[in-house]
Amino acid sequence: MKTKKRCAFVAITINGAKNALALNKSFEGTTFIPEKFRKKINIKESNISFFKTTSKELIKEIFNQYEQIVWFGALGVLVRFIGPLLQDKKTDPAVISIDEQGTFVISVVSGHLGGANKLSEEIAEKISATPVITTASDVSHTIAVDLLGSEFNWKCEKYENITKVSASVVNGEKVAIIQTTGERNWWKYKEKLPSNLLVLKSFDGVNINHYDAFLFITDEENNISKDLHNKIVMYRPKSLIVGIGCNRNTPLNEIEDAIFQTLKKNNLSFHSVRNLATIDKKRNEKAFIQFSEKYNLPFRYFTPQELNSIKIPNPSEYSLKYVKAQGVAEPAALLSAKTATLLQEKVKFTNVTIAIARIEFENN
Repeated sequence: MKTKKRCAFVAITINGAKNALALNKSFEGTTFIPEKFRKKINIKESNISFFKTTSKELIKEIFNQYEQIVWFGALGVLVRFIGPLLQDKKTDPAVISIDEQGTFVISVVSGHLGGANKLSEEIAEKISATPVITTASDVSHTIAVDLLGSEFNWKCEKYENITKVSASVVNGEKVAIIQTTGERNWWKYKEKLPSNLLVLKSFDGVNINHYDAFLFITDEENNISKDLHNKIVMYRPKSLIVGIGCNRNTPLNEIEDAIFQTLKKNNLSFHSVRNLATIDKKRNEKAFIQFSEKYNLPFRYFTPQELNSIKIPNPSEYSLKYVKAQGVAEPAALLSAKTATLLQEKVKFTNVTIAIARIEFENN
């Protein structure tokens, strides 16, 4: 998939063009101005694009090229332009409309996932305008189900239930938030959590018929009851560290098999793996590099001295002899997770050793 450019500012009037140029200095995007204004505006910036086509054709051309589109002009005109272009809120760009005088900054589409709401507030503060946000969760000061944990890079699952669960949240229906791990400081408002939302530590003893919807924050692979399938959204915090050691030139498929088998054995989600950890001597291990690139997961490397600095359950004389460290998988996992307890002590495969630790998040 081609990487999108950051932000496009589109102005169709002289005053709008001047406002767009001034704003663009802060947000480092590209400003699109009608060719007919080239001689009427003193242009020195390099990130200007003069367009000769109609503004409707321009919007159509750039719609899927930019993450954010800021329109200076009438909202009604913009709505007619973008209507046929909209596909999915997970992929559509954030679209914002600003009146020619810069009085109101309106979040039009992709307010949550695309970031239009946040950008509208940032722009409004910059130009002393009024942000116009209409998404229910924002104006009601409650949880945005599709954004929960996004600042922590949580992965959302059961996305097909987002709309239904969101409706329960904003309509004041009873919603249970079950959190077993992950960052706790996800509530962004000063006031208390709305009374229809109840935070629990587990499903133990929970009468699922008592709640209209569930938000489940966990790194465990759970067998969801059939009664919950249509009223639950799940989140995967980045809470797991996989410590790993291997023989030189171990192929990628063996690395993958060892990691996935160990996670499955422990009923843990791969989506909750924050990073892998190993000894610094493995920085150039080909399979590690391939794994990191394939799954977009970083490796954390530790020196033998660091690996020897903590107590582990299964020190190895073999490891101490050949790499000068008491072990690799176990101490690397513990050090990276900054914890003293392993979820899974080392498991030996033919050419690979795996250990797993869980990050201990503060109750903030």
